Amino acid sequence: MAFAVDKNNKWVTVANYSGGSVAALSINKDGSLNPHSQLLQHNGSSVDKKRQGKAHVHETVFSPKQDYLFTPDLGMDQVTIYAFNPAASKPLKPAATPFISVTGGKGPRHMAFHPNGKFAYLIEEMGGSVGAYKYANGNFSLIQHTDTHPLDFKGEPGSAEVDLSPDGKFLYASNRGEENNLAIFSVDEATGKLQLKGYQSTMGKGPRHFTIDPSGNFLLAANQDTDNVVIFKRNKQTGMLTETGQIKISMPVCVQLVK
Repeated sequence: MAFAVDKNNKWVTVANYSGGSVAALSINKDGSLNPHSQLLQHNGSSVDKKRQGKAHVHETVFSPKQDYLFTPDLGMDQVTIYAFNPAASKPLKPAATPFISVTGGKGPRHMAFHPNGKFAYLIEEMGGSVGAYKYANGNFSLIQHTDTHPLDFKGEPGSAEVDLSPDGKFLYASNRGEENNLAIFSVDEATGKLQLKGYQSTMGKGPRHFTIDPSGNFLLAANQDTDNVVIFKRNKQTGMLTETGQIKISMPVCVQLVK
């Protein structure tokens, strides 16, 4: 399950992985939630019947202008697209272009937008890859598809999280399974294309999630299987990472910074 809150703190959208649905819940002034106003069920499957026999919505992501909501669905190999109207009692409806598809068996998981709002990056859990897209007004155009692991890697991919540095110059993608690292890419800010710069061990197993602090100085990687969150110092010029310490915590799966 993953959720997103709109910029005006009026709505929470929730991805239900096991149930394959998306829920929208309005927020009261005291921060409490009302029962869901919408529960949108996804129906479909893809080529891997063991893992993709039904819909598995993995995340909800608002567009940069917050006029659309995107929901990567691992089970259906697509990103479903909803128009978002925060003033409506039921804020979500299928967009004019209702979805984008990925290659069968790739299993899209999470999505991140470039700070300039012109590019989006979709990490594919089962494929161990990232799709780079040009974005405008709810429409996506694929410009690049690249692996998050070396070309000679023979194991089973387990990509998890994707995010960009606040200045938009670097993209990071976490790999679980046999790799347990962060792939580091530079970003061409004119074209949106990625260039691999290297890999950094997450100093643990199962890096399910990571976050970058707003200053861009630090990256925190959560290793679910070794009960540790590792703090890395970022080199803003090269994008490379240096471990500065660890926090021991049971099975961390998500890191959120509190203002």
